[in-house]
Order: sequence, then structure tokens, then C-alpha cells
Amino acid sequence: MSEIGQTSEKEKGSEMSQNSVSGGTAIVTGAGRGFGLAIAAALVDSGIEVVGVARDAERLKAVASEFGGSFVPVVGDVADPDLPARLLGAYRPRLVVLNAGAVPEMRPLHRHTWETFGQVWETDVRQAFSWCGEALRAPLAPGSTVIAVSSMAALSGGSPLSGGYAGAKATMRFIASYAAQESDLAGAGIRFLTLMPNLTAATRLGGVGVEGYAERLGVSVEEFIRRRGEQLQPEQVGQAVLAIRDGDAPNGSAFTLVAQGLDLVK
Repeated sequence: MSEIGQTSEKEKGSEMSQNSVSGGTAIVTGAGRGFGLAIAAALVDSGIEVVGVARDAERLKAVASEFGGSFVPVVGDVADPDLPARLLGAYRPRLVVLNAGAVPEMRPLHRHTWETFGQVWETDVRQAFSWCGEALRAPLAPGSTVIAVSSMAALSGGSPLSGGYAGAKATMRFIASYAAQESDLAGAGIRFLTLMPNLTAATRLGGVGVEGYAERLGVSVEEFIRRRGEQLQPEQVGQAVLAIRDGDAPNGSAFTLVAQGLDLVK
């Protein structure tokens, strides 16, 4: 992993703790665009200093330029098994948002290879497994929260064009739930929650999905979106992260998020 700038993770962690406002430090993966960018923006606006992780250095530079000193850009791959220990140790965050994910190949089952079918597992699920496990091993401080950003595809009968995407997103929820149980058993006081946003054309990943399903139905993208009704916006995801972080739902809870609002999964 390489980091933008010359300051080490240890030095930056020290700087952030000295400059902290009221909300402490958060790590957000996939912070360069889409939901991750909106989550980072909502956290910065609420007085939380954000360590934003992504693979695209140029995107992170742009975000850092926009947010200033409240955003530390870190270029890294969330599938790197060593990354969680390095960043959790350096920054000691009170909030970790696992938002990064692979954009799935959109094709029917019989057109997938095993590699394209499983690519989301190698990124999204590996991320949840590595970061949730390290949050328990580190451990994060009592009162800390880890939020896994999954998808409503895990609940709605799957996503037949995106290979293993729906199953991977369901497994992210399972991992967060398992980690919550371990935290409770150990008395660690670390919360693990899952946020499951609806498909939206407002992000690059969602746009790929919308295009694929519009083509499958033989309609235009515009018509597909019209049939689905009001679209979830990235800014709503940022606000939802703040809402569930500050809420009192039981450890291990999952929430769905559509344009009309946030709901606890019963």
C-alpha cells in the first residue's frame, strides 16, 4: 500500500488526534466516489475527521482538496489482508465504514466464468472478513462502531445478472452479525451493523446494474428508472450512516435504505 504525501500513518494518526473536533476519527473505504464519497462528506460535515481509503490516487487527491485537513487520503486495496491492522492501529477510529466493493460483471449465469461470478466475494466479502476480524483483535475501543455497507439485493431474491453479488452482500451481513456476537460475548463494547441500500442509478456501480437490467427487460434506462420510482441518492446514504451510528438498535442489526427512508430489518 502507498499513501499520498510523505507523512507516515503513525504521524498522521497523531496529527488527527490532536486536531480532532468532537466526533473523533472514522475510516471509510471506497471513499473516492459514490456512496463512499457521500459518507465521507456527511462525516466531515458533522465534525468527524475521515481517513478515506481507495485505490484511485487521483480521485482521493480531489476529495482531499475539497475537504481539506479533515480528510486524510490513503491509497490502498481493501482486499489486502494487512491493511486493516495497519490502519486501525495507526488511527484508532471510533467508526469504520466498509463501503468499498467490486463492480460486478452483468451477464446471465451461463455467461459467467467462475472468476467473474466470484469477483465480489474476493473484494467485498474479504473486506468484511478482514476488517471485522481485526476490529475484534485490535480491539477497537468500547463504543466504537463498524458498519458494513451491503445491498438490498441480499434480501430481494438476488440479482440474477451479477453473479455472486447478492450472495456476497448477504455474507457481509452474516459476518457483521457474527462479529457482533463475538463482541457481546467478550464484553468488548464494539457495535457491528449492516446498511443495505437499494439499487440506484446515482452511482457507478448502480448505473451498471440499471443498464444491465434495463437491457434484460428490453426497455430504456430512462424507462427502467421511471418504473422503479424515486431514486435513492448518495447523500441519503451518508445521513443513514450517521443515523445508525447514533441510534440504539441492538448490536448486529441490519437496516434497509430506500429513497423513502431507513428501516430496521426485523
